[in-house]
Amino acid sequence: MNITLPPCFAGRHVMLIPGAVIVLVMSLAAICAPLLAPYPPFDLHLNHILEPPSTRFWLGTDRLGRDVFSRMLYGGRVSLWIGFVAVGISVGIGTALGLISGYYRGWVDEVIMRAVDIMLCFPSFFLILAVIAFLEPDMTNIMVVIGLTSWMGVARLVRAETLSLREREFVAAARLAGLLSRRILFSHILPNALAPVLITATLGVAGAILVESGLSFLGLGVQPPTASWGNMLMEGKAVIGTAPWLSVYPGLAILVTVLGYNLLGEYLREILDPRTKQ
Repeated sequence: MNITLPPCFAGRHVMLIPGAVIVLVMSLAAICAPLLAPYPPFDLHLNHILEPPSTRFWLGTDRLGRDVFSRMLYGGRVSLWIGFVAVGISVGIGTALGLISGYYRGWVDEVIMRAVDIMLCFPSFFLILAVIAFLEPDMTNIMVVIGLTSWMGVARLVRAETLSLREREFVAAARLAGLLSRRILFSHILPNALAPVLITATLGVAGAILVESGLSFLGLGVQPPTASWGNMLMEGKAVIGTAPWLSVYPGLAILVTVLGYNLLGEYLREILDPRTKQ
């Protein structure tokens, strides 16, 4: 008997399964951290400093005797929240500027695209470092700075889609019907340009998590005692030879989460991008 698998479970679409499972598990673990964590993330167990993984402390303890598993769960909340908010800011700015640039063209398009070119001249991570150096390193500033320095790719994608869609028959019919440009943009063009935005946003979450982890590892991101995967890596660096679990587990969490969002983003690209369809 031949069994035919659904399209999402066959061929190159098989990447949906691990990507979706990773994203779902990590998100649920972060949301349910207060229920899953065996200890509060700030509790000190001074008689169990740098204790290796055991039945009591599943992922061991750190230099202050704090439970690593509990801090991993709460750190996931911080890292994922920063990723989502930063991507929301960048997608909002990029989508708005891309729509305006592609629809109105002319000098408006020139100004916005030259701004994009100027922003792209600077390596993103070093630009973020330069900005963070003048601000207080807290969660809000990190989210805003990452969002304000990563909208350029979204703007270019939305502009390209808008340039194509504005010449389509349904947009011409809307103009002939006397609809305002604002309504044409948000009711007719934007819904048809959301596919690349969704793909970019999914991949952008992975990028934002990596940036936040890098900043926190350098001491410019989320500040202790608040846990994030990046500053947990930083804290484990000093004792990596004697307590490797302090670096291994946060590093694996970053690796697996980023991999999950990348796999999910690639799957969305396969099903939503018409250029990849055969």
